[in-house]
Amino acid sequence: MKYDNITKAVFVNRPNRFIAEVDIDGKKEIVHVKNTGRCKELLIPGCEVWLTEPGTPDRKTRYDLVAVKKDNGILFNIDSQAPNKVVKEWLATQNYDKVIPEFKYGNSRIDFYMERGEERYLMEVKGCTLEIDGVGYFPDAPTERGVKHLHELADAIAEGYKAMIAFVIQMDGVSEVRANITTHPEFGVALDEAKATGVQVIFLKCHVEPDTLIITDSNE
Repeated sequence: MKYDNITKAVFVNRPNRFIAEVDIDGKKEIVHVKNTGRCKELLIPGCEVWLTEPGTPDRKTRYDLVAVKKDNGILFNIDSQAPNKVVKEWLATQNYDKVIPEFKYGNSRIDFYMERGEERYLMEVKGCTLEIDGVGYFPDAPTERGVKHLHELADAIAEGYKAMIAFVIQMDGVSEVRANITTHPEFGVALDEAKATGVQVIFLKCHVEPDTLIITDSNE
């Protein structure tokens, strides 16, 4: 996944979860933050960030903030739309006979439905942007939607699907994602219950550049 254009800036502050103030070559600019999570360990005043310019007419903001360099030097992609885009690209290389995004199942839309021969698969995708001491954690804010999806994946196992949750690790150097039970213990419980029913947990390791997110490897 590659952005068409990218601009480097310095993060100033984040008045709310939707926007941030940045400095572009001495000029202050209000930009859209493409991640409604907290990102409080990433978006620190003075840090380097990267912006993309969609060029959409009638936007309130010219730029989207999509990447940030943490104080440990690691570059993070924080675009919440990027995981599904990069997984779609990756799934196209995994020899499935059919891949359908946004598949209606139960009372939700699961990110991907796949077929391979007679087997049916459901995959829910989660982006990981929280790193602590070389380990990824999800979520960085409570997610009732995430808990609901885990319950639905577990139900799908009972209906004959092969179900999986895929964590896209939006940084280099991290190969594992753990449930962030400090922030949302219910998600940790739901993840354990889902795994016990047979839901597969996949970690998708990535390489990040300011303008690029690429899945490099996968493991369970």
